[in-house]
Amino acid sequence: MEYIIWIGTALSCLGLAGLVYCVIAALRAKRAGLDEDEMRARLKRLVGWNMGALLLSTLGLVIVITGLFLG
Repeated sequence: MEYIIWIGTALSCLGLAGLVYCVIAALRAKRAGLDEDEMRARLKRLVGWNMGALLLSTLGLVIVITGLFLG
């Protein structure tokens, strides 16, 4: 069952990388000095990526916990 733990760890790391990307993209948008409408449009796109990264990270953690219980 050790492979399940490693798969979950990999998924959690991918989710974490996605979250870091979202933070960096939001900071770049803020520093770009965009007007309000453009800022909203960029942040709306980032919300979807952010939720997907959170879901991936959460699923990875659930898989890790499942692997620990089964192992």
